[in-house]
Amino acid sequence: MGSPCHLSLFGGPFDEVARAAKIVIEEVEKIEQRYSRYREDSALSDLNRKAFSPQGVVVDDEMAGLLDYANTCYEQSDGLFDVTSGLLRRAWNFQSQAATLPPQSTIDQLLKRVGWGQVIWDRPLFRFKAADMELDFGGIAKEFAADRAVHTLLRLGIKSGVVNFGGDLRVIGPKPNGSPWEVGIHHPLHAGELLATLHLHQGAVTTSGSYERYIEVAGQRYCHLLNPKTGWPVRGLASVSVVAPLALIAGSASTIAMLKGKGGPQWLKTMGLPSLWITDAGKVGEFKRPPSEGHRGHQ
Repeated sequence: MGSPCHLSLFGGPFDEVARAAKIVIEEVEKIEQRYSRYREDSALSDLNRKAFSPQGVVVDDEMAGLLDYANTCYEQSDGLFDVTSGLLRRAWNFQSQAATLPPQSTIDQLLKRVGWGQVIWDRPLFRFKAADMELDFGGIAKEFAADRAVHTLLRLGIKSGVVNFGGDLRVIGPKPNGSPWEVGIHHPLHAGELLATLHLHQGAVTTSGSYERYIEVAGQRYCHLLNPKTGWPVRGLASVSVVAPLALIAGSASTIAMLKGKGGPQWLKTMGLPSLWITDAGKVGEFKRPPSEGHRGHQ
């Protein structure tokens, strides 16, 4: 899904570990085939083409689960995490060397076709209320794939390793010697420096930030994370890292926190998720569970 992916696996005989890796890679490729917006032949692209029809689209249980989760994220984020907002990327080019801001009129036209409130989701039936809408699972599909990969690896007997899909990490138990995995968090304001190092025995850690995909216009940085209500890049936080049992939870939570801007840290505390963040101004903060609530997945 447009990201580099890595498996670091430790187990018994090499042939068995290699076989497990092969099975997982094939499984993840099937997930990409279904949910990647980069593929015209994906199940998601097919849904986008057909969902405005009067009869809508009947989806299978797996896609229904993702749609249920997307709905939950929408509700928990007060409408900021919206899988219909991928259309807004048509107004913004974060890969252009000659960066310019899009006309407000272009953004306004796209916003008319953005909004989870403009879909009908009555499991298993999905339908768009307006023409030319689309879903983009970019905020959850990669994390879903990481969790599925770990589930499969555990079933195949792999008890130690790291699944890294585009920076979304899910660890499988501790290192073979019992020590935790060390996960470096890049400093978003100082290239080449680490903001912190987290230690994980299990679980997931993901980071959302403004430091990898952005443009600068007149000295102002505009990141790729767009507010679905305004169509403009979010401000307030430079990066957010979240630790959770599942990559899906960590990834959506870090994205929601970024979308909430200055209100993101308080939301993470309310959700009880261990997290580390840094503001646009360089102020660092973190939230750790009280010792009585801690779990071995973070330090």
